[in-house]
Amino acid sequence: MKLLIQPGEGILPLVKGIAAAKKSVEIVVFRFDLLEIERALTRAVNRGVTVRALIAHTNRAGEENLRKLEMRLLGAGISVARTADDLARYHGKLMLVDRRELYLLAFNFTYSDVEHSRSFGLITRSSDIVHEGGKLFDADTRRIPYEPGVERFLVSPTNARKQLAALIKGAKKELLIYDPKVSDAAMVRLLADRAAAGVDVRIIGRLTRRAAGVQARKLPNLRLHTRTLVRDGKLGFIGSQSLREIELDARREVGLIFRDAEIVGRLRQTFEEDWALCAQPAQVDESLPAARIAKRVAKALAKEMPPVAPLLDEAVKELASPGGEFELNPKEVEANLKEAVKDAVREVVRDVVAEAVEHEGTPK
Repeated sequence: MKLLIQPGEGILPLVKGIAAAKKSVEIVVFRFDLLEIERALTRAVNRGVTVRALIAHTNRAGEENLRKLEMRLLGAGISVARTADDLARYHGKLMLVDRRELYLLAFNFTYSDVEHSRSFGLITRSSDIVHEGGKLFDADTRRIPYEPGVERFLVSPTNARKQLAALIKGAKKELLIYDPKVSDAAMVRLLADRAAAGVDVRIIGRLTRRAAGVQARKLPNLRLHTRTLVRDGKLGFIGSQSLREIELDARREVGLIFRDAEIVGRLRQTFEEDWALCAQPAQVDESLPAARIAKRVAKALAKEMPPVAPLLDEAVKELASPGGEFELNPKEVEANLKEAVKDAVREVVRDVVAEAVEHEGTPK
C-alpha cells in the first residue's frame, strides 16, 4: 500500500498508473480538470487498453462541465456511463487499473485539490479491496444496488456510519481527525464520550456542535479536502465521507480503514505538523476583488443547492401516512431546511473563494 499526500505528490502517480495499464482503466469522476490525466487516458485507449469512466450525474458547479467532459472522453474512444440520481451526490473518487490496483482518493481530479489542498490518497493491490472497488464500480455503472462485502471498505450510505462509529468507539488514547465539517449528532457524541474517557481528540477542520474536551482548529493557507482519521497511532482511515449526516446517509462516498504502520505514522506526522501550523494566525489575502467573488458565489448558488433536495425528499416521505394524509410539523421542517440552506451556502462560498484565490494567483 502506498500513501499519496497532497500537495506534494501531484498527479504523477496517477499518470504512471494509467501508463502501466495492460488491459483496463476504470475511473470514477466527480470533478475533473486535469488535462494530463485526460491525455493519459486517451493514450491508454490508443494502445488498446479498455478505458471506462463513470461520471457523476451532477456536482455543485452544475452539469455543463461534466457533459463537456463526457463528450471529450467519448470522442477519445472511452466508454462513459453516468451515475444514477437516486442519491444526493455520487462523491466518491477512485480508479482501478487492470482490476489489480485500486487508487482510493480523498481528492478530486482537479488542479485545486491536487496543488492547493491538504488531501490524501491510497494505492493498494490488496485483492479483497481491489475486488470490492470493482464490485462498487460495476454496481454504480449498471445502476444496481451495491452490497458491501468487506468491512474495512466503507461505502456510504451502506456501511460507512457503522464502521466509522466502531472505529471511533475503539479509541483508547488518541483520535486525530481531518474533516472539513463534523456535524453529525451521533458522531459528535461519540467523540465527546472518547474525550471524557481521556482520549486526546483533535480535529483539523470544523466542529459545529459542542463537544467537551474535543479540540478543533482551522488549517491556515491551505484548502482542506480530505476526510482522514488516525486512531491510537495504529489504525487509519482515508475517504470522501465527512462525519456529516448527509455524507453518511444520503450520498455515495467511499473510504478505507487500514492498518499499515508506515502509512499511519506518516499521517500522524503530517497531522502534527499541520496542527502546529494551526496555532499560528492564518494569512488573509485581501487583494481579491470582493465584487467579483460575490458574483461567482451568486452564480454558483443559482445553479444548485445540493443539500436541500434530499432533505425535502426525506421530509415528504416521512410526512406521508399510510392513508395518504400529511401530518406537518412546520417548525421542524423550517429548522431542517434552514440548516440545509446554510450548509449549501457555506460550501459554495468556500469553494468559490478557494478557486478565486487559485486563479488570481496564477500568472496570466
